[in-house]
Amino acid sequence: MDPRLAPALREALARPGPVARPAAGQTVVLCGHRSAGKSTLLPRVAALLGREGVDLDHHLERLHGRPLRTWVAESPTEFRAAERRALVDLPPGSLVAVGGGFLSHHPDALAGAFTLLIPVTFETYRDRLLVDRTRPRLRPEVSLEEEIASIFHEREALHARVPTVALVDFLRGCLTHEEPP
Repeated sequence: MDPRLAPALREALARPGPVARPAAGQTVVLCGHRSAGKSTLLPRVAALLGREGVDLDHHLERLHGRPLRTWVAESPTEFRAAERRALVDLPPGSLVAVGGGFLSHHPDALAGAFTLLIPVTFETYRDRLLVDRTRPRLRPEVSLEEEIASIFHEREALHARVPTVALVDFLRGCLTHEEPP
């Protein structure tokens, strides 16, 4: 086991549990809440899988020439349709990090994908969003604190309904070099 890993992660990986690896040619989707760390983990997962990664939010901005912050605020329905189309249009076998609302808004678009859920606690989510004012407000009619709490808890319930792979199970498969049963 790599000694550079955080002690809690080393401990979690050492415990018995499922080993999850995507099939060859299967699209891998990193999903989870806003500020969970999907974009940060994307290059690390790309290195583990030997695939190039696509950050869907950045891809959408380049493709449409619109900053996400204003697009989501001005036309959320149009944005959601564009993000769904962008994922569906990627070639099979892609590795992509989707935006924080994707799993909640488009669970059916993930059918057949290896959907890797990046965990984040409410406390970390809240702290990150209170500091990062570059992210679009999703409910400007309420306070930021109310928005953060309501969106997190609503999306947690929606995320629980979608088949996903836990990050620790994926890492156990990659870092211990075990093959799935």
